Amino acid sequence: MTSRTRNFVLAGFVLIILPILCVGFWAESFITTEVTPPALRVIEIKAGSSFTRIANQLAEAGVISDATRFTWLARWRGTTAQVHAGEYLFETKARPGEVLARLVGGDIRKFQVTIPEGFNLREIADRLAKTEVGSANDFLTLCYDAEFIRELDIEADSLEGYLFPETYTYTSSTTARQLLSTMVGQLKKHLSPAILVKADELGLDRHELLTLASIIQKEAGNVMEMPLISAVFHNRLKRGIALQADPTVIYGIADFDGNLTRKHLETPTPYNTYRKRGLPPGPIASPGQFALRAAVNPADTKALYFVAKGDGTHEFSATLKEHNRAVRRYQLRR
Repeated sequence: MTSRTRNFVLAGFVLIILPILCVGFWAESFITTEVTPPALRVIEIKAGSSFTRIANQLAEAGVISDATRFTWLARWRGTTAQVHAGEYLFETKARPGEVLARLVGGDIRKFQVTIPEGFNLREIADRLAKTEVGSANDFLTLCYDAEFIRELDIEADSLEGYLFPETYTYTSSTTARQLLSTMVGQLKKHLSPAILVKADELGLDRHELLTLASIIQKEAGNVMEMPLISAVFHNRLKRGIALQADPTVIYGIADFDGNLTRKHLETPTPYNTYRKRGLPPGPIASPGQFALRAAVNPADTKALYFVAKGDGTHEFSATLKEHNRAVRRYQLRR
């Protein structure tokens, strides 16, 4: 090789190969280096944000070391338009590729809220208000919105009894409508064809089934007693005897102060099952899966009465004489 040729090769290396090697090292060092955020970071990526803006957000928060190289990485992978909007939580060290994978995979920040069995609409609205998805009034307004209720394929004046009690996962972008729709959807999943068929055999439509199940839910001290309580109400309905369920009376009292009086029991309201025979107009709370099953699977008993023992259970009786004896034993004595 002549001196001139060697000089040409060296020049080529300096002008072409060396820059390529430098760029490769520059890129490789970025891709392989883990970055630890200086503190827990919550990054909100808004819908419609450009990838350049997203990269700058991450760089400013200390999640990645270089916005430009991060953008190039996304372009090289063809994922600049595949990022999901939402809140992302960053607190542990990660390589740029891992950060990008989370954005593309939609690994957004999630929250949970639990709705206990037996909550009514007001209690559910107050619990949901803590999610910051909406205020209690926002939720209650939707629960009584006739158009929204029709969209959910519900024939009722409100969503009382139709919001299934369970733990729900939501994100910062979840709306009140979406959350309520999900809750109704969960109820429909638990209202299996088998349950609806049994309800029909017992002469109950869906609304009546939920109404009865909600009363069972509020009366039962434990899950094991639900079929027995269900049987008492079914027996009373068959004989045309008033249900005489305190929870229904309480539901019909505005601003109930916790003290159920004789005056309350004697005041006629649509929900006073001491004065009105049959089921009340609708559910008084959200029944859980065990109450729903109990409503269509009453125990085989002739019991017509039950009284609380004071330990979370009840004494069941088939005759008024037996019931009065149980009342003297468990209630009057106490």
